Amino acid sequence: MYRPALKDLDAVIAISRRGSFRAAALDLDMSTTALSHAIGKLEAELGVRLFNRTTRSVSLTDAGRLFVEQVSPALQDIHSAVDTAKSQQATPSGTLRINAFATAARDIAPLVLAFLNRYPQVHIDLVTEGRLVDIVADGFDIGVRVADLVPSDMISVSLGRRQRYAVVGSPAYIKKHGKPRVPTDLLNMPCIRVRLPNGVLFRWQFEKGSQTAQIDVAGQVTLDETGIARAAVLEGIGLGFFMEQDVRDDIKAKRLVRVLEDWTPPFAGLCLYYPSRRNPSAALKAFIAMAREHAKSSNENGES
Repeated sequence: MYRPALKDLDAVIAISRRGSFRAAALDLDMSTTALSHAIGKLEAELGVRLFNRTTRSVSLTDAGRLFVEQVSPALQDIHSAVDTAKSQQATPSGTLRINAFATAARDIAPLVLAFLNRYPQVHIDLVTEGRLVDIVADGFDIGVRVADLVPSDMISVSLGRRQRYAVVGSPAYIKKHGKPRVPTDLLNMPCIRVRLPNGVLFRWQFEKGSQTAQIDVAGQVTLDETGIARAAVLEGIGLGFFMEQDVRDDIKAKRLVRVLEDWTPPFAGLCLYYPSRRNPSAALKAFIAMAREHAKSSNENGES
């Protein structure tokens, strides 16, 4: 089935508007001969003459007039869509969809807010969830995870901040059960068990110098949501294992007591990642550039 090229439809509109092959050819930056040939081919494929032509004038036939009336609005919509797409390559605009787990979302919040202030034409749709999703299949532009969880086929950008775990308990819990001195002490102490998004129970990970340990703790409750786990720890149900930033304020306010701190050294931090794709939108390029600025500033200021 014959489908005319967009440039052929543009040629018909240009000739009908200018009333001249020569003037239309100049508008379209092509030769009069090439334009005449294109229209002749289009008319042959359609099986109908669109223009009446003499050596002195050009006018639309009835079929040509109907063709232009029907094609012109659609052609304007197509060009408008093309212009809109191109504008997103020049000026950051449109929507950026970001997927992150809850802790990472809180960590990048200052970056997101600064970006929105700098680029008011961009809308950010930030989705938080524990499971590791395929950002391409699920329609996201960017993912945010710890470095070890970034898929190998993605381009990653370090956000500059190293992460750290924290083991904490309420003052009442510590008074009742005491403080663990080494990770193996946890085997005999009530803890909040953590279930990962894939259903596997998380083993608490520790490191001190050349020593490492993974402890399968026990306790009355198994949870997969940080906020509920924190509430359980505050109630003295057990010790909890968190990202440091999730309980930093509680430790500072002495609502929670940190233990085994010498067994939880910093590790590779968060990464922003995205698929390798040609012609990324201006919004995506701007966000990546700003993330690099943010990471550089964090490193220079010695943030951890």
